[in-house]
Amino acid sequence: QVQLVESGGGLVQAGGSLRLSCAASGRTFSKDAMGWFRQAPGKEREFVAAHRWNNGNTYYAYYTESVKGRFTISRDNAKNTVYLHMNSLKPEDTAVYYCAAYTKSERYDSWYRTIRNVDFWGQGTQVTVSS
Repeated sequence: QVQLVESGGGLVQAGGSLRLSCAASGRTFSKDAMGWFRQAPGKEREFVAAHRWNNGNTYYAYYTESVKGRFTISRDNAKNTVYLHMNSLKPEDTAVYYCAAYTKSERYDSWYRTIRNVDFWGQGTQVTVSS
């Protein structure tokens, strides 16, 4: 049984930083893509970032426009874990952040933004940014 367990959420002031972690168990995702979505109160779940391996240790990272330059997604295959490093946080980043895992990889970033292409979800971790 695949489980994705997020950690690292919390309350932070605007301009601060957080690092989210998502540890996968039950299956290795070393060759598959992983990513993050978020859902703010009253809004739909939206794509934040995705990471897919290319060849060897090279990879592609995709981001939604609003977090480019502030968030960084990274992976540790030895730990079967994906991270989201969030800097310069803004109140509008407040949301529940969900880890996402895919059982395949595609070349187009639009594919990763589509919720139905996610195969496994974490339970979510709350991030609150105060102004």
